[in-house]
Amino acid sequence: MLLYYITDRTAFSGDEPTRRTRLLEKIAEAAFQGIDYIQLREKDLSTRDLESLAREAMDVIRRLRTENRELRTALLINSRTDVAIATAANGTHLRANDVSPQEVRAAWRGSRGAGAPSASSGQALARESSQTDPLIAVACHSPQEVIKAASDQATFAVFAPVFEKKDAQPKGLEALRQACHAEIPVLALGGVTLRNAQSCLEAGAAGIAAIRLFQENDIAAIVRQLRG
Repeated sequence: MLLYYITDRTAFSGDEPTRRTRLLEKIAEAAFQGIDYIQLREKDLSTRDLESLAREAMDVIRRLRTENRELRTALLINSRTDVAIATAANGTHLRANDVSPQEVRAAWRGSRGAGAPSASSGQALARESSQTDPLIAVACHSPQEVIKAASDQATFAVFAPVFEKKDAQPKGLEALRQACHAEIPVLALGGVTLRNAQSCLEAGAAGIAAIRLFQENDIAAIVRQLRG
């Protein structure tokens, strides 16, 4: 089961420095416990602040990898390919109406001439990321969008909302099942809990994505129950 943690530092209490510190601690916890992907989704931050936070997050992940070579957590930056390249993150998470995966790959390749740093991460699901081969997740809300993401050569799709989302109609397990017929892995997002995660896998999902499930709980306990 692939696990995808989506960050939201604004859910933490305290002032901005405190929330930032708590988020970095949660990122460290997630990486240490073997979460496959972390999406840095701090949409309210300026480019400068997002880049600074992404660099710190990558530093945290690299430090943990130095201590344990088995750790393979990949960091994806929400929508900002430029920030992902500048901070040597492993890739980008694209919104449904974002630029195409082909454009991301072209920018990634073009950045080599600009002296941007390279990044690497390995393991399942084509997770080797390099300067010319970023990880690209695409947010999808219908089976048709997943099919398009696959044809556009995205690495995987994040399908939502399966169960719930504020001001959005749940797509349901049948739509997820149809989406999973596409030729790329699909992760389920939206109201996923310990109780219903198994039903997502039975529908064909390669894993689950969540904010609250990981951020509001002890990640070690969550991972143990999901993968046990």
